[in-house]
Amino acid sequence: MVTRTVLAAGTALTAALATTFFALHADAAATPYAEAAIAPPPANATFDYQIGAAYDPPAGVTVVSRDREAPVASGLYTICYVNAYQTQPGEAAWWQSEHDDLLLRDGEGSYVVDGEWDEILLDISTPDKREAIAGIVGGWIDGCARDGFQAVEPDNIDSYDRSDGLLSVDDSVAYLEMLVPSAHRAGLAIGQKNTTELGTRGRDLGLDFAIAEDCGRWNECTGYTDVYGGHVIDVEYTDAGFRKACRAVGAGASVVRRDLKVTAPGSATYRYDAC
Repeated sequence: MVTRTVLAAGTALTAALATTFFALHADAAATPYAEAAIAPPPANATFDYQIGAAYDPPAGVTVVSRDREAPVASGLYTICYVNAYQTQPGEAAWWQSEHDDLLLRDGEGSYVVDGEWDEILLDISTPDKREAIAGIVGGWIDGCARDGFQAVEPDNIDSYDRSDGLLSVDDSVAYLEMLVPSAHRAGLAIGQKNTTELGTRGRDLGLDFAIAEDCGRWNECTGYTDVYGGHVIDVEYTDAGFRKACRAVGAGASVVRRDLKVTAPGSATYRYDAC
């Protein structure tokens, strides 16, 4: 009974903090950075994916995506990468210290982890937790706007696929329903990151474009272009996938070849090509 009481008090406090955040965040439209027109990345623009490291883009690039803590690319349309569904590497300790109740746990009380990237999944399984997490991520989105980014990509929308059945696509969509207006209030376009399983649900919520990874490799690029037209960016991590994506949608959408760690020029693994 004591444990339940403590948990209930923690949940109530989290909800109260989130309510306070949204009361403040509702005034975001009054801030100068929210006055700019919202526009998705230009269709079929030459793109570079720089979420691993920021560097001077190759000649001809007009759109880049960078981590939210990186500087915007001067003179270019810059998308802000936000890990909205999982803990960013290096930030797990902060989440555990400040918001441990918002991290997903299995039936034995262990964290549910995306093993490929060693990231703990955020617990978006209930309305209160979604609201609390959206309050935190909404603050990051506001920061992207203040720093001069023009759009945001919330990564790991498909974290439910790695949740051992604890999360659903409906949970993901319900959380997105909070992030979309948060981005738009800040004057930013917001993109769907991966998961063709959403169909048109993301667009119907107000998502403005899509960023896919390896859609050529998995033969699903048209699953994005059928929904978002030319406002699709695809990042391929294999040569075969890059060739397939270029043939499938390269004439109308942005397709690039990058190395899996998205490193900078000078790295032994750096790769970049565009079609």
